[in-house]
Amino acid sequence: MTKHFKTDAKIACEECGLVMAVPELVEGQKATCPRCHHGVVKHIDHPFQKPLAYGSATLVMLMLSLSFPFMSFSVQGLSQNITLLHAAEMLQHFENSLLAMLLLLTVVALPGGYIAIVMYLYRQAQQIQQQRLAFESKPMLKRLARTVFRVEPWLMVDVFLIGVLVSLIKIASLADIGLGMSFWAFCIYTMLVVKFVSMVDRTWLWHQLQPLVALEGVKEGDSHITGNHESCHVCSQLNVPVDHSQKHTRCVRCGSRLHPYSPQHSLHRAWALLITSVVFYIPANLYPMMYTVSLGKTDGSTIMGGVVLLWKLGSYPIAMVIFLASVVIPLAKMLALAWLLVNAGRNPHSSTRQAIQSLKIYRLTEFIGRWSMIDIFVVAILVALVQLHNLMSIYPGPAALSFAAVVIFTMLSAMSFDPRVFWNQTERQTKEQAPHLSDEIVPLKENTHYE
Repeated sequence: MTKHFKTDAKIACEECGLVMAVPELVEGQKATCPRCHHGVVKHIDHPFQKPLAYGSATLVMLMLSLSFPFMSFSVQGLSQNITLLHAAEMLQHFENSLLAMLLLLTVVALPGGYIAIVMYLYRQAQQIQQQRLAFESKPMLKRLARTVFRVEPWLMVDVFLIGVLVSLIKIASLADIGLGMSFWAFCIYTMLVVKFVSMVDRTWLWHQLQPLVALEGVKEGDSHITGNHESCHVCSQLNVPVDHSQKHTRCVRCGSRLHPYSPQHSLHRAWALLITSVVFYIPANLYPMMYTVSLGKTDGSTIMGGVVLLWKLGSYPIAMVIFLASVVIPLAKMLALAWLLVNAGRNPHSSTRQAIQSLKIYRLTEFIGRWSMIDIFVVAILVALVQLHNLMSIYPGPAALSFAAVVIFTMLSAMSFDPRVFWNQTERQTKEQAPHLSDEIVPLKENTHYE
């Protein structure tokens, strides 16, 4: 029997602010915003069984990835074996506690916690739908559902795997590299994490936990500029407008704090974070990313210095990967964000075409930002793997922490920016341009990446 997803309440698109009624969806369908085509809700096949099955397999692979040797490095009779956790331990040993914490959080702790909590929420949602459990009887469910999806952008398992592959190519000509059982388990773990995240839909899950509450006076075609509602960014519930004289106004459905639409506040915060990333970008390129000790001689390597060295050695593909991930992408993202912020501040009444073009650039900056972390993970692997004392050793440089800060602050800047600022149009124009959401129901295609 095919299950349906249906609600009579309305939600607002988080990227353009358009209010719409969610139509009836069957398994295997998704609905997108008719104006900006942002994904609103999707209903996967076997929505309770598949996340639990994939999540269980992912956690098993994570445990196997941590239980056995990950890699080995051997040169002139000397060898070094590491586990996945050994990379963080070596960063800690060289007084880079922040980088060690960043590695553990983005690769092990946050992905494992995210998967376990989401599995728990799906299991509880299934019991609620079977009327074996009341949502109000477990206040912890609401707190978990409020917080778990905030860590999703920081899951960098796939980025770490690319960093490992880059490290292998980078040192394969210098020594013999062995791949342990944990490496292959980690490859499977990475694919399962990507698959698991692609199946999870926050809007659908919240509706299973607690249905939307209808808000009187809000109709289809309204938007964030009509002033008759405030949309919750956590559960998509429409609430009464936030009174600026009141503090800590909460969502009636999930209890999250509501933030009134304030384009100036969004722009100021995004600008502050972006300028901070630019400040860190300067030492990240001037100082060495890592130090290499060979036969007692120590050489520092900057980002561009490492790219030039790889190019001279004939490693053209890996030189291009490092150049794109560590030079082009961070710089391009900062320039793109600056252009978006300037454009949003100078031209608040964009046409629909201009708004969609700006929105596409914004989505691209959100997607590519995390991939700049590849160079940090390359340093972490090389530091843990190549430790043969004066014969050959690699140590982290001062630029590593600065470059990690660049990546983090550019991501925070993109998250702080409110893309609804591109849609500051009149209510009449908004209604004329917005068809019903039922026109945007399409078969669900499996995602191959996550952001």
